Amino acid sequence: MKISIVIPTLNEEEGIGITIDSIRKDEFEKRGWEYEIVIVDGNSKDRTREIAESKGAKVIIEPRKGYGRAYKTGLAAVDGDIIVTGDADGTYPFDKAHEYIDMLVKENLDFITTNRFAGLSPRAMTFKHYIGNHILSITLRLLYGVDIKDSQSGMWIIRREALKKIKPLEKFDDGMPFSEEIKIEMFRNKEIKAKEIPSMLYERKGVAKIQSWKDGWRNFKFLIMNRIKAI
Repeated sequence: MKISIVIPTLNEEEGIGITIDSIRKDEFEKRGWEYEIVIVDGNSKDRTREIAESKGAKVIIEPRKGYGRAYKTGLAAVDGDIIVTGDADGTYPFDKAHEYIDMLVKENLDFITTNRFAGLSPRAMTFKHYIGNHILSITLRLLYGVDIKDSQSGMWIIRREALKKIKPLEKFDDGMPFSEEIKIEMFRNKEIKAKEIPSMLYERKGVAKIQSWKDGWRNFKFLIMNRIKAI
C-alpha cells in the first residue's frame, strides 16, 4: 500500500521542517507502507522549498493562488492508495498519521476528517478564530445535515478511490471553502463511508496566512450560496 502525504505551503520555512520531521516514517516502514511526501508550494520567497527537499519531499510549484487550488493540484498529482493532508505550520498531528490510516483501514472507511477542538493546545487558535470556526461548523450542520464539529479542519485521510465518487476536483473552490466543500461531498455521498475523529491542534510555527474576516466571510457565503444552488 502506498501513502501520499500532501502539504500546501507558502513561505513556511519555520514550520515545514518540523512538520515533515513529525511524520513517523518508522511506523510507515514497520507496516510495509510505501510513502511519499509532496509539497505543493505557492512560489514561496523564503527557504520553504529548500528545506522540504532536504527532508526528502517532492516539491510541486503551483503559482496560482488559493488553498483549494493547491489541494486540487496536489491531489491530482499523487498516486497513493491513501492520501493524508495537513498544513505546513506544525499545527496538525502528523505524528498520529499512521494511527489514523490504521483506523481508516480497520473500519473500512473512505474518508476521515479530524476535529481539532477535541485537543486544542493553548494559543493554537485565537478566540476570534475559535468563534468563527464554530459559527461555520454550525452553519454547515444546519444547511447540509453533516454532523461534524470542525468544518474547517485541514487534516484528512482519504482513500484515493473515494475521489472518483465525488464531483471532479477542478469544480471545487480554489480558496478556503475547499475544506468545507470536500467534507460536504464526502459525507453526503451514500457510496462513501466518512467519519470525523477527535484530534488536536498545536501552536503554530511562523506567521499565519489566513485573513480572518475575509476568509471567514467567504466560507460563510460559500455555504449559503452553494446550498441555494442545490435547491
